[in-house]
Amino acid sequence: MLAIRLQRIGRKGYPVYRVAVQESQRHPSSGRVVAYVGSYNPHTKEVSLQKDAVEKYLGNGAQPTPRVVKLLKQESVKLPSWVKDVDSSKQKSIKNAEKLRKNQPKEEVEEVEEAEGVAEETAAEAPAEEKAE
Repeated sequence: MLAIRLQRIGRKGYPVYRVAVQESQRHPSSGRVVAYVGSYNPHTKEVSLQKDAVEKYLGNGAQPTPRVVKLLKQESVKLPSWVKDVDSSKQKSIKNAEKLRKNQPKEEVEEVEEAEGVAEETAAEAPAEEKAE
């Protein structure tokens, strides 16, 4: 089965991607590539695709990755009905949300502020007592 995926090229710290059609069981950086059908530069958001070639491979059953689906939609390539749409409205779940400061009970926050206030008052009183002696 064929896959349409991004293959990283470019120098270290500055990735640029080729849109490659290759066997889905192969690793993107190695393995036989059937065709290169475009490129994507994430820094400039520039996408160049051979639309007719992409549509041909999609018509023959090539599976695009979620990122490639997003790029194809952006370039208004006609996608078959079986291609799964990427749900961009999903939000990542936050691990240990109860530990966030905004989710802490207000009582604890007030106690911490009071403790800081008492410490400041005692620090201000200490030099005044020394002068009195």
